[in-house]
Amino acid sequence: MGEAGKTGGSTAQGAEGAPRVHAAFYEPPEEFAGCFTSFYHLTLDLPDGAAPVTDYLQPEWGNIRFFCGSPPEAQIGVNAVRGAPFVGTGPSSLPCRFSLGTVRMWGVGFMPLGWARFFAADASSVANIICDGAAHHAFAHFAGMTEALCDPHSTVEEQHTALIAMLTAMMRPCRDEARIARIHAALVGGQHTSVNTLADECALSVRTLERLCARYFGFSPKLLMRRQRFMRSLTSYMLDRRARWTEAMDADYHDQAQFTREFREFMTMSPSEYAARDHPILTSFMEARARVWGSPAQTLDPPGGAAPQPH
Repeated sequence: MGEAGKTGGSTAQGAEGAPRVHAAFYEPPEEFAGCFTSFYHLTLDLPDGAAPVTDYLQPEWGNIRFFCGSPPEAQIGVNAVRGAPFVGTGPSSLPCRFSLGTVRMWGVGFMPLGWARFFAADASSVANIICDGAAHHAFAHFAGMTEALCDPHSTVEEQHTALIAMLTAMMRPCRDEARIARIHAALVGGQHTSVNTLADECALSVRTLERLCARYFGFSPKLLMRRQRFMRSLTSYMLDRRARWTEAMDADYHDQAQFTREFREFMTMSPSEYAARDHPILTSFMEARARVWGSPAQTLDPPGGAAPQPH
């Protein structure tokens, strides 16, 4: 088994009394190429007596997260979870509102190829789902990781080694791997404005494209293309704090009204409402991810994984 090395970390310390966020990113071993966005360990420290921090995650691929300390309160659409040390989420086209106290957390993001190799359930069956992973049939096979990843007597490096070993034992091949990679690359490339042109690029019929997207990506091809366009705009805004929405807006939008409609659909609020909120965790995390990992968000990672950047 190849060795997965730490690719870098970042600590964000705001004003006195503000949350302290540290994110460390780990490059998956070669045998996992294309399966994961990254493995990351997040540390959130709040001042004594401080209230939990609330923030909104943008739409993502599927994830498993393990919390040692204060478990989250989190919600996607009508689905909510509270007090679970192991939280599973399916691919999302809606924001995840979460509240966290002082905590240590391991996160694993599954790209579509990773979903194919590690999940029996169709991605569409858990789209916009957040749940107690141990209690949900799609995620329960990961529940045994909780003890190792939340062991207070082991180091982060020991936990990382255990994570690699457990995932290695679970991985299985999928006959659709080549087609998944073609679809993923075409989506991230962002050059397609219709399902027909996307299908042609992938050398697939529209019907086959739709079936594969539902099985491994979680949504229809049309919605996936729209989500990519939206995420390019949102991350551009988040990474340039001086930017206005009109400057961050993707060129494929016809006008600002169309962008505003899609923002409301994907984030359930207007761009101005989102901009007016504090994002103490997400902004720090996205900046660190872009600096260390080369991509600010899961959905923008290419199918081979984002290349780690110098740090």
